[in-house]
Amino acid sequence: MVLIIFVFLQPCIFELMMEEDKRFAVTGKKDDFSRLEINLPNCIHNYRYFRSRLKPSTKMLILVKANAYGHGAVEFASMMEEAGADYLAVAYPVEGIELRKADIRTPVMVLTAGTDFFREIIDNGLEPGIPNMYTLKALCGVLDSRGIKRFPVHIKLDTGMHRLGFMTSEIQELVDFLAGTDAVQVKSIYSHLAAAEDPANDAFTEGQVSMFRQNADTISASLGYRPLYHILNSAGIERFPQYQFDMVRLGIGIYGISALDNVKLAPVASFKCKILQIKHLKPEDGTIGYGRCGQVAPSGTDIAIIPVGYADGIDRHLGNGHCSFMLNGHRVPTIGNICMDMCMLDITGVPAEVGDTVTVFGEEPTASELASILGTIPYEIFTSIPRRIERIVTR
Repeated sequence: MVLIIFVFLQPCIFELMMEEDKRFAVTGKKDDFSRLEINLPNCIHNYRYFRSRLKPSTKMLILVKANAYGHGAVEFASMMEEAGADYLAVAYPVEGIELRKADIRTPVMVLTAGTDFFREIIDNGLEPGIPNMYTLKALCGVLDSRGIKRFPVHIKLDTGMHRLGFMTSEIQELVDFLAGTDAVQVKSIYSHLAAAEDPANDAFTEGQVSMFRQNADTISASLGYRPLYHILNSAGIERFPQYQFDMVRLGIGIYGISALDNVKLAPVASFKCKILQIKHLKPEDGTIGYGRCGQVAPSGTDIAIIPVGYADGIDRHLGNGHCSFMLNGHRVPTIGNICMDMCMLDITGVPAEVGDTVTVFGEEPTASELASILGTIPYEIFTSIPRRIERIVTR
């Protein structure tokens, strides 16, 4: 797949390049049935929005874990590398290895390094997050056996999320161990806010920041040098920019979801497909789909069959009219149960032909709308799109 390689640090550079069509490569073919379109200008808009809330000296780490939240890890990492991201972050070593194989050279932090893949992490130049003494000692054992000194690591503190990370009661043991080894160099100390998006939890968030600062300072004082500090996620950047420290971690925000107001951001991904077939059903045709759950109207029903189903991230709970997609400027509801690879839409009264494009989510409906229908969050909508759906970068 052809990737767009492109710099957008300065608005003037971006505007100049947009005028030079030859500088852009768009992947995919116009007749692809199903694709997730990644809108480059919208990504740039979101990047600039978050960058505007930070001091020029503050570094930016971009999260590209879980296949870049379903947007395509290699494609998105390439864009962020060219944008000047200081760090990329993945969840697991295998994700970081994929980026290295694609020639992504930006430092890559592995948030969940585990305990069994240290050799792969070392060999691929990845930087592990260290959440506990077991992981730190295991890594240092591998480093010592290979004679490696000052390998970059990132210390994770638990300040109230109560997921991975060192508790306050464990800081002294950590400090003592670090004082006795030269196998690692602490590149950063970080923690994760549990509810930065929720004003009702602001006092809790303030407490997390206070605990983080205190424990990070204790570690830094013992090291004799000061690593980077970072605690803000996307919501934190928007609501608590005063705590940006040395670096921030931009995740869902770069993909177009805001903790304050989605109007300020632009959706980056649009899930689209083309109509495979249209049928004009008469009342006597009766029902539609598995379980005969779709009912033909007394006056007849026109349906369109599209090539996406629950194996493509279209949750079965969206069937039977619980949501509608966009077709030729009209919202058309699902009808009948969602199938594994297909679903049906009620297009009665809507002009349509085989090959017309249907938007599952994008500008309208949005991923947030589908998430609301399902009682979940946009993250789940994005990450449910499997790799068999081609990611296409558009300008």
